[in-house]
Amino acid sequence: MRRTLGLLLVFVQSLLAARVVWRLARTGRDVPIRSVPPGSTEPGAVAVIVPALNEAHRLEPCLEGLLAFGNEVGEIMIVDGGSTDGTRDLVRTYAGRDRRLRLVEAGRAPEDWNGKVWGLAAGARALGSGAQWLLTLDSDVRPAPALARSLVARAERRRLRLLSVATAQRLSGAVEGLLHPAFLATLVYRFGRPSGATRTPGLALANGQCCLIRSDLLHELGGFQALRDSLCEDITLARLAARGGDAVGFYESDALIDVAMYADWRDAWDNWPRSLTTRDGLFGVAGWLGLVELVLVQALPLPLLLSRWPTAGAVRRVNVLLLTIRLGMLVGMARAYPSRPWTFWLSPLLDLPAGFALWRSALRTRHMWRSRAVTRQKGLLVAL
Repeated sequence: MRRTLGLLLVFVQSLLAARVVWRLARTGRDVPIRSVPPGSTEPGAVAVIVPALNEAHRLEPCLEGLLAFGNEVGEIMIVDGGSTDGTRDLVRTYAGRDRRLRLVEAGRAPEDWNGKVWGLAAGARALGSGAQWLLTLDSDVRPAPALARSLVARAERRRLRLLSVATAQRLSGAVEGLLHPAFLATLVYRFGRPSGATRTPGLALANGQCCLIRSDLLHELGGFQALRDSLCEDITLARLAARGGDAVGFYESDALIDVAMYADWRDAWDNWPRSLTTRDGLFGVAGWLGLVELVLVQALPLPLLLSRWPTAGAVRRVNVLLLTIRLGMLVGMARAYPSRPWTFWLSPLLDLPAGFALWRSALRTRHMWRSRAVTRQKGLLVAL
């Protein structure tokens, strides 16, 4: 019986591993987005929207970066979703330094809206320039002065109407250095390597921390309100665009943007799986299969090899191979962490807890975000 189970496991792992290797081989073939000089993009071609809620403690580096943008950026909307700290006062101070920057007070999101999407929609409504491109950024990013024009240059060169960036990551310390890369690897297993474009909805990946979309495409997709009930609005946007026939780009960049996503490891554990599962109304069978892949191909090999269970030679050989793939992926991921702690190299030890967290999030209907309860119902979002 044990031998039969072992052979069945090897068979399933081998099939899923072949899918993962094929995905890795197909993706990541393009070069990172590199900085382009001023004047590469028409003045006022880009409008920037940054949703914010109680971000006074970390918004300032983002604002400094925004004010360093060139004249290709005509408007910068910081949309406040009802902050109770000093966020609005901070934004008003920076607005006095640059007429392009404006504070939009959107207020608390309605019960049936994702709070971030509510901010994006409010920012889009407040725009007056008719910009050809919209660049959405999270408040915790640190953009370089050349970011906006460099993204537009890549989009125009590749004939894309939607692309986003795999941002460089700043970690809070050694414990997050273990957990964060284990979480990040789950995206690589399910979607492949960054730096490429796809028209396949199931492989379309996006990062809402830094996303560039043409205004006409956003209009065709129904505006930001089409994402109002998604827990992972960036992925939903990418999937909708790909389903409509557009190629969706996802690229690394050459020191154009970095981000400190979470205050510490507990913040990452509590909050990232909510969106990291990428479960929305378009999740489907492919999404569930991806979660099975990350358990059997990413998370299980190391625990199996450390246990006494895989006595069959085939089980051990296959899982040694899978662990080798995982370690090779770890080397490739290192460039996402310019200042990585030594614990980064031990992060595969947390692959199994990371897989558990994603499955728990995918199966849960109730989530907490910024002290607000949201409930998923058949892929939809209902706030309580």
